[in-house]
Amino acid sequence: MTGTTSFTFLTPLGGLLVLAALLPLAGLVLAGRRVAAARARLGLERPSGGAPRATIAALAAVPVLLGLAAAQPALRAPETARVRTDAQAMFVLDTSRSMLAAASPGAPSRLARAQRAAVRLRSALGDVPAGAGTLTDRALPNLLPIADTAAFDATVERAIGIERPPPQEVNVNATTLEPLSELATQGYYSASARRRLLVVLTDGESRSYDVGALGRALRAGPGVSLILVHFWQPGERVYRPSGRPEAAYFPHEESRRELDRLAGATQGASFGEDELDAAEARARSELGSGKTVAQGIRPHTIPLAPYIAAASLLPLAFLLRPLRNGSRLTRPRRSGK
Repeated sequence: MTGTTSFTFLTPLGGLLVLAALLPLAGLVLAGRRVAAARARLGLERPSGGAPRATIAALAAVPVLLGLAAAQPALRAPETARVRTDAQAMFVLDTSRSMLAAASPGAPSRLARAQRAAVRLRSALGDVPAGAGTLTDRALPNLLPIADTAAFDATVERAIGIERPPPQEVNVNATTLEPLSELATQGYYSASARRRLLVVLTDGESRSYDVGALGRALRAGPGVSLILVHFWQPGERVYRPSGRPEAAYFPHEESRRELDRLAGATQGASFGEDELDAAEARARSELGSGKTVAQGIRPHTIPLAPYIAAASLLPLAFLLRPLRNGSRLTRPRRSGK
């Protein structure tokens, strides 16, 4: 990471809107030139009226500025990263085959929804280092807690997938929440982290396990605060590439109730996938606030799109000005006697 400020477009394809707007204007200019050439050959004078150049320029400026705003130009400047050393979080995503379930063929799967939720929840933690891992019949880390949100997002979106890695045992139901106890004892969190948060994103379709033992393991030592986010909707099925549902999969109707039971045993909390705002608030409450230390350099993005979009109002106001002036009603003068 260099110490220079750079300019970039966050969504460069949005700039194609500029071309869509400029093509008709270019056609209008070309047609005007052809008409002017024909008029010159015939010796005709230019008719009075017509659109002044300022109006044409304003017509072009509005879509150009909006197109630039759609491309989301931004400045990226380096800044010192401030990181908390007293708190860390781990996000564990259930990657068993049941997480392929969806409302219909082609609809977002449970895992896809869980990945989006993990990125959103992690962003709400700000300067708290966070890591990511997977769960089937074992819990494995993909990324130990770090402050780099871009690395976290890339890990969740690209490195995590269904049965990557596969479960250790061949079983109709490969998921069990029991291995979550390892996160409290296997060095997932650094010794300096006295506030430890574990966010598990799962459909809750687990084999039976000792809920009390898991609760005691997570509460031991500094303790790990548990947040469970349930990804499950009635009628979801696991679909084959042909679009036909797999006959071997049956939804577990009691999955949310069992997650609530685990949350109670660990003094944690469970939420549905439509309760992410509440989950964010609970996560921030569990981690609280603490001192931060400088730790390296990270890019700081300054979006310019809102300013460019606001600038498009100026030529738009210029275009609407004649309409406002023309709509004014003049009051008749009263003749004095």
